[in-house]
Amino acid sequence: MKEPLLRALNEAQEYFDRSTRALTEDDSGYAPAEGTFTAAQHVAHAAQTIDWFVEGAFSPTGFSLEFEALDRQVREVTSLADARAWFTRAVDNARRVIESTSDDDWSRPLPAGPILGGQPRATIFGAIADHTAHHRGALTVYARLRGKTPPMPYME
Repeated sequence: MKEPLLRALNEAQEYFDRSTRALTEDDSGYAPAEGTFTAAQHVAHAAQTIDWFVEGAFSPTGFSLEFEALDRQVREVTSLADARAWFTRAVDNARRVIESTSDDDWSRPLPAGPILGGQPRATIFGAIADHTAHHRGALTVYARLRGKTPPMPYME
């Protein structure tokens, strides 16, 4: 079971990194409208959500629903380099958790609740892939609004 989970995580990281590569540190503070995430905050949010899924999958109470606190943490991020470093740390941590968790544990159900309640823990990796795809798509729009052409996510 670990190989498909690692593959899904690695692909999510590869596609995210490739799709957002056109953005530079100079784009960190760019947001197309008041109140929307900046480029750096989008990346930070994607990183935070990977951590959130991994932590929530093994928490006896399930996923944190403290969305306002999570949002405040992301809105403090001002550097795209810092956000990318967080994303890398989150993926590296998820890899360690995959590798150190038994197949039986990945098959166990997530805690009851509104977020994937009762689904096998391994389900989080499909959710991580979907979530990072959503944000890399938004970030490619940001790049285009900055006059840049983002690369295709699935190939060089």
